[in-house]
Amino acid sequence: MLNYLAVALGGALGALIRVRVYELFAESRNAHLFPLPTLTVNIIGSILIGIGWYCLVEKSMLPPVWKSFAITGMLGALTTFSTFSLDAFRLLQSDQPVEAVVYILASVLICLLGTWAGYQGIRLVI
Repeated sequence: MLNYLAVALGGALGALIRVRVYELFAESRNAHLFPLPTLTVNIIGSILIGIGWYCLVEKSMLPPVWKSFAITGMLGALTTFSTFSLDAFRLLQSDQPVEAVVYILASVLICLLGTWAGYQGIRLVI
């Protein structure tokens, strides 16, 4: 039961962080920033999951319930593949194939690099 509560609380926090990132982009009132909010949360989440995996799984620095809170809950709610897919689809639908391909490649490559950088970076510190 504690794991479910941890996932729920982490998910609520991740969702709130995600909404705030989207609000910050919306406050700029620049429509050309689409789909940067999704890319931003996915990059942040990728870095954090690299750090979290190293600290919580490989080094077991905290009890396992923290993995449920941080990785499954918070980062699961913060990042999302479905929104990434919708953003890419919308770019294609609006006749912006070059922007769609750049967005897809940037999302995959930068987020993979972010996971690696978070993982490697925290290994150097701990």
